Amino acid sequence: MQFQITQTQDGMLLRDFLKKHCHLSHRMTKRLKYSEGGITVDGRAVTVRHVLREGELLTLAAEDAAPTEKIRPVDLPLDILYEDGELVVPAKPADMPTHPSHDHYDDTVANALCYRYEQMGVPFCFRPINRLDRDTSGLLLIARGQIAADRLNRAMREGRIRKSYLAILEGAPSPAEGEIETHLCRTAESIIVRRVCTPEEGGDRALTRYRTLAVSGGYALVEASPITGRTHQLRVHFAHIGHPIVGDSMYGHPHPDMPRQALHAHTLTFPHPTDGREISARAPLPEDMLAFLRKYLKQDARTERIITPYEAD
Repeated sequence: MQFQITQTQDGMLLRDFLKKHCHLSHRMTKRLKYSEGGITVDGRAVTVRHVLREGELLTLAAEDAAPTEKIRPVDLPLDILYEDGELVVPAKPADMPTHPSHDHYDDTVANALCYRYEQMGVPFCFRPINRLDRDTSGLLLIARGQIAADRLNRAMREGRIRKSYLAILEGAPSPAEGEIETHLCRTAESIIVRRVCTPEEGGDRALTRYRTLAVSGGYALVEASPITGRTHQLRVHFAHIGHPIVGDSMYGHPHPDMPRQALHAHTLTFPHPTDGREISARAPLPEDMLAFLRKYLKQDARTERIITPYEAD
């Protein structure tokens, strides 16, 4: 990762530049300080006490030296919507886990990306900034280096990464547009399942904003934005208001025409870790959700605008 020092940054201590302009954590800065070639200016190794001068080229060693050893590269189909040297945005299909876990060691997004970069001859460590449930489709944001991961994780904590989902609900929520705010915590019976609870029970605040796009045949297509990022937040919230996501057997009911929860990570907007420019990516609904809409919401012409090509800006 490289930065050209400008006139306004002339005379600034490098450590201040790393904190104020690069937004690096103390841990990341320390790692760079003690890495060979971690911080260089015009090709020379420097300390964080270096005084920056206009025109200098600051280079931070963001690349991985070796691939993730515990993740096996596997040739799996995976659409890539955006990619550069700092990050990659894949569109995860349903029934593909984000990363390896019990009984899923070689069928994940991590396996597919490790294979992709192995074929390019590029070392790659899997650093997901967000995650999706196995049966939720849509956009993921993956950092390709330590510094990019550090800056994107900070952006996530500060609410500068925005996500929206498309979901098909049982029935139509009322009001058609609004917010759902609760606290969520684990159930006593499971480390996976979440429930609505009180703050006193140790729950975390969860806020979802939604708007209804189409209603017909006892179902509704909604766009939802999780303002907080709690596990299973959208699934629990819509079930909580009496309109579970279609096909969600954990929080709602199975459906013969939807073998998984009808939930899709539709848009993703984030600041680029190098220069802060805003990147937006969008993935249209997959075929299983489109087929459901055509069958049950075909009377509503507004659903047609959801059928758009993959794109990123």
